[in-house]
Amino acid sequence: MNMGQTGRQRATIEIMDCTLRDGEQTNGVSFLPHEKLMIARMLLRDVNVDRIEVASARVSEGEKDAVTRICKFAEREGYLDRIEVLGFVDHDKSVDWIRDCGGRVINLLAKGSLKHCTQQLHKMPQQHIDDILDVLDYAERQGLRVNLYLEDWSSGMKDSPEYVYQIMEAMKGTRIERFLLPDTLGIMNPLQCMDYMQQMLSRYPDKHFDFHAHNDYDLAVSNTLAAVMCGCSGVHVTVNGLGERCGNAPLASVQAILKDQIHVQTNIKESQLNMISRVVEDYSGIAVAPNQPIVGENVFTQVAGVHADGDNKNNLYCNDLKPERFGRKREYALGKNSGKANIERNLEELGMELTAEQTRKVVQRITELGDRKEVVTQDDLPYIVSDVLKHDTQEDRVKLLSYMVSTSYGLKPIASIKVEINGQVYTADATGDGQYDAFVKALRDIYKAKLGRTFPRLANYMVTIPPGGHTDALVQTIITWHEEGGRIIRTHGLDADQTEAAIKATFKMLNIIESEKTVK
Repeated sequence: MNMGQTGRQRATIEIMDCTLRDGEQTNGVSFLPHEKLMIARMLLRDVNVDRIEVASARVSEGEKDAVTRICKFAEREGYLDRIEVLGFVDHDKSVDWIRDCGGRVINLLAKGSLKHCTQQLHKMPQQHIDDILDVLDYAERQGLRVNLYLEDWSSGMKDSPEYVYQIMEAMKGTRIERFLLPDTLGIMNPLQCMDYMQQMLSRYPDKHFDFHAHNDYDLAVSNTLAAVMCGCSGVHVTVNGLGERCGNAPLASVQAILKDQIHVQTNIKESQLNMISRVVEDYSGIAVAPNQPIVGENVFTQVAGVHADGDNKNNLYCNDLKPERFGRKREYALGKNSGKANIERNLEELGMELTAEQTRKVVQRITELGDRKEVVTQDDLPYIVSDVLKHDTQEDRVKLLSYMVSTSYGLKPIASIKVEINGQVYTADATGDGQYDAFVKALRDIYKAKLGRTFPRLANYMVTIPPGGHTDALVQTIITWHEEGGRIIRTHGLDADQTEAAIKATFKMLNIIESEKTVK
């Protein structure tokens, strides 16, 4: 089947978000009533989805409280017709529950496969049809609008299509507004989805069909695309793909693929998709994978230097998924694969200009950090530049050749060091109250016993993480020293390891002193 020759694709598609109902069936997810209200407000006001399914009827008092709050807000803001609640074929119970909450729309859950009808309900098809019609009649008398779910519809079309058509024939003359067709077990592939959807549309061309995908085979987005290409009127999604088992079709991915791949219009405000993703991530406690399309942390980050170079040359590594569409920006990661072009892009964004030699040294330093599997952010970059340039202002007359520090339970830390001072090599060992204290004591021994010189007194020691940086990337150590005569020297060290950062700050101080002695 040629997926581009269906001829039924609609110009505009309704998006119904099921995060607050189906998404809450994710293992371990339970939204508080006020969290449900906040998510509902954002979905309707900010993201502008067409409809939201907010709960299942008769679940709990907490659920009733949440639906009542949402309906009050929606009525006040003019959104009430866009609020839907899943209800059951239980005569009046679900209808009354939804009406008591202030709702106006019930999504009635009927059985879409003969297997579910006979084995779960233990009813013959006509009995189930009669029960559905009973609820429809009661809902209409109570002023509720009705959409009908055909649960397990994909299995029904596969194994018992005559049953599906029997249900549809009985319902086609009713006031059901939408028929909701779920791939409940996530078993379909796109070709099957197109085949089944085309059968439904060819038999009932005047009906509004929604498609509801599940992601068990990682095909939820593909199946949603196939259903739209066949001519369905609406699709169901959840924020971040939340849902039972493997989840549902993710809102952001569906929006992007409908717009970019088949040029279908929706009412979604794309610039708000990242925002709603972060809110749902926080409330649900389910982290978004870094590589999840559109909303993942890494998806608009170029790592390879060749990609940054290509972006500098007419955006060679960019596609239609521009990060600005989704309220984000493109970033260029800093690590061992960054390369000169990548780092130059980051420097440019920060408004920093370096010489070719300075850039080379910054690249070298970032590569060293990347070799140690450290993550370096753009926020870290000014500190790296500052560290490299400050260190580059003088010749290293005091060099650390090697060192070892160790610590163990019940014993003082030990340091063994080998340093070169003005071309001469010295070694020393010492113990201290900490690893860095032991290291400094070993240095003091060299200066006092072997050079006959005083070592500056450590006056203040401060450890910080560069603002916006990551704790697993860089630590900044600022040490204040007092020389004999009262002069204060303050030096910075930057490294992924706190002790290493302090050692770098120490050797900067020693080189300042040594270079001054040489000048004199």
